[in-house]
Amino acid sequence: QQPGPAPTRVLPQVGVTAHKTMRLLPASGRKATQKVVVGDQDGVITCFGIKKGEAVPVFKTLPGQKIARLELGGALNTPQEKIFVATGSEVKGFTKRGKQFLSFETNLTESIKAMHISGADLFLCASYIYNHYCDCKDQHYYLSGDKINDVLCLPVEKVNCITPVLACQDRVLRVLQGSDLLYEVEVSGPPTVLALNNGNGGDSGEEIVFGTSDGKVGLIQITGSSPVHKWEIGNEKKRGGILCIDSFDIVGDGVKELLIGRDDGMLEVYNFESADDPVLLSDHALSESIASIQGGCVGKDGYDEILACTYSGWLTGLTTEPIHREGGSGEELKLSQEMQSKISSLRSELENLQIKVLQEREKYQQSSQSSTAMSSVPAFSVNDKFTLNKDDASYSLILEVQTAIDNVLVQSDVPIDLLDVDKNSAVVSFSSCDSEPNSNFVLATYRCQANTTRLELKVRSIEGQYGTLQAYVTPRIQPKTCQVHQYQIKPLSLHQRTHSIDHDRPMNTLMLKGQFSFAEIHSWVVFCLPEVPEKTPAGESITFYFQNTFLGTQLESTYRKGEGLFKSDNISTISILKDVLSKEATKRKINLNISYDINEDSVRYTLKLIHPKLEYQQLLAKKVHLIDALKELQVHEGNVDFLLPKYRNILEESDQLLEEYKKQPAHLERLYGMITDLFIDKFKFKGTNVKTKVPLLLEMLDGCDQDGLIAFFEAA
Repeated sequence: QQPGPAPTRVLPQVGVTAHKTMRLLPASGRKATQKVVVGDQDGVITCFGIKKGEAVPVFKTLPGQKIARLELGGALNTPQEKIFVATGSEVKGFTKRGKQFLSFETNLTESIKAMHISGADLFLCASYIYNHYCDCKDQHYYLSGDKINDVLCLPVEKVNCITPVLACQDRVLRVLQGSDLLYEVEVSGPPTVLALNNGNGGDSGEEIVFGTSDGKVGLIQITGSSPVHKWEIGNEKKRGGILCIDSFDIVGDGVKELLIGRDDGMLEVYNFESADDPVLLSDHALSESIASIQGGCVGKDGYDEILACTYSGWLTGLTTEPIHREGGSGEELKLSQEMQSKISSLRSELENLQIKVLQEREKYQQSSQSSTAMSSVPAFSVNDKFTLNKDDASYSLILEVQTAIDNVLVQSDVPIDLLDVDKNSAVVSFSSCDSEPNSNFVLATYRCQANTTRLELKVRSIEGQYGTLQAYVTPRIQPKTCQVHQYQIKPLSLHQRTHSIDHDRPMNTLMLKGQFSFAEIHSWVVFCLPEVPEKTPAGESITFYFQNTFLGTQLESTYRKGEGLFKSDNISTISILKDVLSKEATKRKINLNISYDINEDSVRYTLKLIHPKLEYQQLLAKKVHLIDALKELQVHEGNVDFLLPKYRNILEESDQLLEEYKKQPAHLERLYGMITDLFIDKFKFKGTNVKTKVPLLLEMLDGCDQDGLIAFFEAA
């Protein structure tokens, strides 16, 4: 049986949850149903079972510091039924009855972000630090080059040695041996979550499934000497990032399916029809990001289900239990007696709650009239994510609130384009703003429909223009409260970290020398470029590679104390870096010696990269401008057979063309801007001001071929 097409079981709600904080305890004795244990950001651990469709509490702890992770443990080869939670820098242990047996205060100065337990071994990670403890005694320590998102250890009983694996933000899995790095595994996106394949690492115990923040899933075999990439599922449907992974046989064919929870609320089930690559079996959309996912038997003996816990603490079960219906064909189908009584009890519970809310609201209104009354600001939690998408060179801003959103005001002190998002049902209105006195370029309000808790916006920035984007989030709570969240738009905002670059391209070089420390130049690079770890790297020097997601040009940056070397095939990138770095050094009163080497061939190369994109966008714009006229012809003539095939094609594809044009409204203007910048920057390095020739260039761009454009650049 496949998982039901809709959640048939909505379980109690807990507080806001972090990801990987819900687990199912192993079934005990003759009772085949499992208990659910979940930890929330109020610091409360809730454990309950299901009896006759109702939640029966087992235990609930008192509030405390927020719970970042919840794992099950126990002696190896025995049922894993001890509950361990990470709160702040402490790890607590509870029995399945809720009795606390462990309180281990670690020596970490930061809060624990990730945790894994295997027998007596405890693996903990803060932002950059990994620690391994055995029986609460410090064993090993490692400092990572970038933020650690998750940690895992290959099963000791299968591989006979302790092999921890760290999922790091710089698109790398780091495999450790003791306190040393064994090797690094490059993956296609920033890995956010790790899980053992099949729950046990596969036959060899070496197989790890990883999920990335850009929605890809892959399987890697971690052997003793080098990694083996087995398969990877792309993200063609442009769904959200992966937050949780589990393996469970929900179909009942003896082969475990792969369960995946995404940050856009998509729950997916993949099965392995051919033994190699997974195939999507079914999916289900929830309204919030899925923080934890597990397969098991919770509600009714003999019927497995997939349990998901969402960001705001809702627990939802997709069950294989059929919904019994009465009545035959021709008659109206009726729900079973049990289901009907369940619905009526829920209705009466809702009515009681609504009455209670009205009474409390009246009480609040009356008390607020008195002169001594104090109105306290209600606290609410916002889960936000601001990431660059490689596919369309735009930033996604995702805002998720634990309660319904009323409106979001977006303000920016730099020019940005707000792009259309399919999933977004909010009504947007733009306000005119003065860019001069208070550098206010964008002011837009998104008014959300009732019960919207998640809002996704798309933003495209312009390289060279940097500043701050602010989101003012107002939820539907009384009294009205607003939270402000800030996001930095960096000078080279469309660049993304990459593992390697093409060294054969013609490159321009920028060289900096001066009395600056390694930490100072690193802070300047962090200011200029996204995806650079804020912590100063270990060692004496560092090299980072970047790719421009809009144009495909590249950048190599190598720097150490007193020296920085930047190479790019795009002169504009070098020009932006030169301006920003010299400005930052001047602020700190550091004297910089700047030299550069400009390669003439690089301009030709960059133009060859831009021109096909320019041609495509010009053609798209022309087609879109023709659509209305062609539709009018169609209405008047009734038949369009007399039109040339290319015009008939425009009519046939009009919906797709309009959709594409609407999604990227200012694409053509951006390309014109980039060509203009390239033209100005080429001559700026020669000490010539060609701004007077820009109108000529723009005139020429309209119908110019690649060779003509290159010739103009060279003749100028």
